[in-house]
Parts: sequence; structure tokens; C-alpha cells
Amino acid sequence: MTITPISRLLLAAFLWFTTTAVSAENLHTEIKKLLQQEDLVGATWSLLPGDGSVSVSAAGFSNAESREPMTRGHRVLVGSIAKVVLSTGVLRLVSEDRLSLETPIKTLLPELPLDNPWNQKHPIRVQHLLTHTAGLENIRLWQAFSLEADSDTPLRETVTRYPSQLRIHTRPGEQYLYSNLGYTLLGMVIEAVTGGRYEQYLDKNLLKPLSMHNSSFRFASQTGPDTDRHLAMGHFEKGQTQSATPLYLRPAGQFITTASDMAVFAHFLMSDGSIRGQTFIRPELLQAIGWPEGTAAERAGLAVGHGLSLAVRDRHGTVGLCHPGTTIGFRAMLCLYPEEKKAFFIAHNADSENADYERFNSVLIRHLKLDPTATIPQTTPATPASEWSGIYTLKPNGIAMFSWVDTLFNFVRIHPQGARLQLTPFQSETQLLAPVGGNLYRAQARNIPSHVFFRDSAGRRTMSNGLRTYKQIATPVLVLLWLSLGFGLAGILYICLTGILRLISGNLDHKNPLLVPLPACLALALPIPFFFNQSFLQLGDITVASLLLAVFTATLPVALLAGLTIQYRQRRYSGWGTPDTVAMLLTLQWTAVLVAEGMVPLRLWG
Repeated sequence: MTITPISRLLLAAFLWFTTTAVSAENLHTEIKKLLQQEDLVGATWSLLPGDGSVSVSAAGFSNAESREPMTRGHRVLVGSIAKVVLSTGVLRLVSEDRLSLETPIKTLLPELPLDNPWNQKHPIRVQHLLTHTAGLENIRLWQAFSLEADSDTPLRETVTRYPSQLRIHTRPGEQYLYSNLGYTLLGMVIEAVTGGRYEQYLDKNLLKPLSMHNSSFRFASQTGPDTDRHLAMGHFEKGQTQSATPLYLRPAGQFITTASDMAVFAHFLMSDGSIRGQTFIRPELLQAIGWPEGTAAERAGLAVGHGLSLAVRDRHGTVGLCHPGTTIGFRAMLCLYPEEKKAFFIAHNADSENADYERFNSVLIRHLKLDPTATIPQTTPATPASEWSGIYTLKPNGIAMFSWVDTLFNFVRIHPQGARLQLTPFQSETQLLAPVGGNLYRAQARNIPSHVFFRDSAGRRTMSNGLRTYKQIATPVLVLLWLSLGFGLAGILYICLTGILRLISGNLDHKNPLLVPLPACLALALPIPFFFNQSFLQLGDITVASLLLAVFTATLPVALLAGLTIQYRQRRYSGWGTPDTVAMLLTLQWTAVLVAEGMVPLRLWG
């Protein structure tokens, strides 16, 4: 029997289709099993295996209460992956010569009270906002957790309500500092250039040309007047449902889409930037979407970081360009592997602190059959490992208000182990860093350099992993901060216990120095039940709980000073060495530190 060329072609097509179908079915089974193991509700995903085909599927439920199955037609919220799409819209404006990456933001938004100490030589430019190198802080609590936001709240009102948030913490272009606020400014940039709302412009001039017909930047929810019946319900632990609410910083995280549309988007990002033969986004801009440029870490040799849209991600034996997304009730991940023209997207309609979402990414990477990335071997470091020994803290942190908290609880200790460095975070597992050339180091389970050590412009020892920068802090300073905290808490405990005992025994009269500090210390616990009785989404709103917290934290140092005054007026000079006085002074010194750090009074809405 003779096999004709057409028969061979049909046979090859049949075998390809059968193999693809079996692979897709196996993937569906694995994802479904993982959802059960991680106690998650549902997921939808898409794969671009590099052969021109697209695989889209879904598993689990779109709503845990109704038990409606999740389908590939369901829309999902993707959180910060919205930034990737929005940045593409900005690149479209650049490709049309309506904007430049070098355009200073002040020329576009002259009304913004930006506090940039480096403005004369280093103004904030469009590129800095895209790459998170503008030096802006990330977000304020009231911008992240609020039920008062409206889908029509003007962006300018959001970013100028508290001008202090527009302070620039690092020289623009020098250091990566993830900023939702920065991408909100990009939404304002689009509006300044186009003369209309950014949502309408992007829906019409970006999503429509890309044929992303099931995606939108408009606000949609599962309930209320903006109901979208195709939008999957969001969930937290144990299947607790949560519908979407408007965001103050909506350009940074408000976007609905489908797995199919995200496959179309991923395919475009790995293309030459043309649509139907016409340049839509210039190729050189697309080539820069995932690679860092110009930061101090990049100049020191680290090629890991954030480009115009995506960040380099070294996981599971492969290096890709990725961006995660988290929003109320959802988590998502988008990863591209441009050299192989492969990509994956996955969205979960559950935001669970207990689930290991990385297991899903691992499975999808395995099914893409990516070429493994060669592991950079260990070499002799240019600078002895002992040179970098010490304690490092995150500088600056994403929320300026909590800088003191990050210093105490998010520091890392660097200790040499031969040619290697042992990196020990205060709250997570120790890592070993192997030298791989110059002052570059590679963490375990990574294939390419993951950390770099260098001295900043002030000569301070600095460590960066491309997305976080740590500065060395003198050990005595950290010890003093911890002692301040410990003594302060001990002082409050003494005041509460001793004061209560005196109250019970009838010895807490107007001459007793603890008469005023006692109720002030006890009052610090009063807001707690009010916080439990409100939604966590109101954490940044002005509520009874947050007002009480602000008032009582502001009252504490005043009460302590009143207690010390009573002690002095009693002329009990020997009393200045008594436990009462010591306790009040210890507590007062801690509150003084918190006042200096901007945490007293503690205003969650500020």
C-alpha cells in the first residue's frame, strides 16, 4: 500500500491533534487536582505552546455558593496585571509620537505637587513610572482598603488628597520601588494626552484593535448596578465570597478579561508589534518590556528587574518575563518566554493566604516544555564575601508610614560562608548565595544571578535582587530600636497591671502618678472589637475603630507626661527611681520614636 503525501499530512495532523488533546486533558486533570489540594475555588488558564496554537480551559467553580462551574468564557479580575495592559496603551501613544518615554511628568501634569529633591537634574519621566523607578511610594492603606471609593472618582482627587504621598524617596531612575500610585499617574498621563477618560481610550484604542473583545478597563462587579453576569465571583479562605468594589488607584489594578483574551495579548507582546501589517507598537519598545535599564543594580551587573511592563522571573529551571496580580478575591499570573514564543496565563477566583499558587505555575511551565536555562556556575567573587557581612534593611519601603515596622521585622542578615553568602531574613528561611562573577550572586534554585552587592552613591553597602533594595544598617542602631520596643511594651504592661491592682485596692487616687496613664494605656485595646465588627475592606476608611485608634494613640504620650508631672509635683524625689517613673519613661521614649516615625497618632486613613 502506497502512502501519499496527503495521507502523511493527514496522519501528522491527526497525531498532533491527538497528542495536543491528551496533553490538554492531562493538564486539566492536574489543575483540578491542585485546586482541591490547595482548597481553592476555581481557575481559568491559557497556554501558548509556541507552535501557533492556543490552549484555553477552566476548572472548579465560578461561585462557591451556587456551584456554577468555571468555564473558559468567564471573565476574571487580574489585579496588577492591569498594569501590563495599561503600559501597553502608553507604548501605543509613544509609537504614535503623542508621547515620549523621556517626557517629564511635570509637563503633562503641572498641577501635581510632586516633591522631588532631584527635580532640576532628574525629573520624573514617563519611563520612570512604567519601570517603577520614579521613587514614589507604593500605596496608602486608605487607597487599598476602602468601601468609599467610587468608579468615577477623579484620579487627581486620589493622588492629591494627601500631598505627602507625592514625595520622591529615591533619585528617579536609580532604584526600583513598586508603585501602584505611579501607575495611577500613568492613567492621568493618558487622560492628559487624549483628553478623555483613560478607560474609554484603552478600551477603544488598545483592546479593540488587539481583538480583546471580552476585556475592559471599566469597573464591573458580580452584584449591584455594574453587574457583569459573566464575571466570576471572588473568594477568600473556605470559599467565602466577595464581590468586586471600586478602587481609588484603579489604573493600577482594575481590569476584567478572559483567559482567551490574555492569550491574544501575550501573543501580541511576543510579536513584532504590528497588526494587519501596520506597526501598532514599535518593535524596540516591545523588546524593552521586560528588561531593566539604568538602575544602580543594573549598572552593577544585575540583569534581573523590571522593564517597561514585566519583570524577569527565574523559576522552575526557566527564565521568563512575568507579572503577578492580586486583587480582592482573585490572584493571577502572566508569563512570557519570547525566545520560544511560549506563554501562559492563569487566574484564580480565590485569594487565599494559605494556598501555594506557585504549584500551578510549575505545572503550566512543565506543560509548555520550555528549554531549560543553563545554570551559571559558581566562581570566585570579585570582592571577598566578608566585605558584605552585616544587617540590611529595606530602603525605602513601599509604604512610608510603616518604615519603622519594616526596619524591625523585615531586615536580613548577611553572613559569609566561605566564598558564599548566607542570607537570613528575619521572618523567612535562610538562603545560600553563590558568587557567579563580579559582585553577583545566585540563590539556590535559581539559574541566573539573583542578587548583587555594591556601594551606593553615599558609600553605603547595598544589596538588591532587582525588585527590592536593602541598605546596611549599623547593628547597634537595630539593637536600640528593638530595645526601645521591648522597654516600651514592658512599660505599658507594668502600667496596666500595677494600675489595675491599685484600682482594685483603692490606692489609685489623684495623687497617684498612674491615675492618668492607666486609662490611656487600657484605651489602646478599645478599638479592637470595633475593627472585628467592620469589614477588613474598611481598614483605610474613617470609621469608629480607626478614629478611636488615632485618638487613643495621640493621647498616650500626653497621659504619660501628665503622670510624670504628677510624680514631680508630689516632690517624691526618691520616686524618680521607682518602678512607676521608670515604666512611664520607658513607654514615653517608645512613643517618642513612633511620633518621629509618623506612627503616632496612628491614622490609617492618612
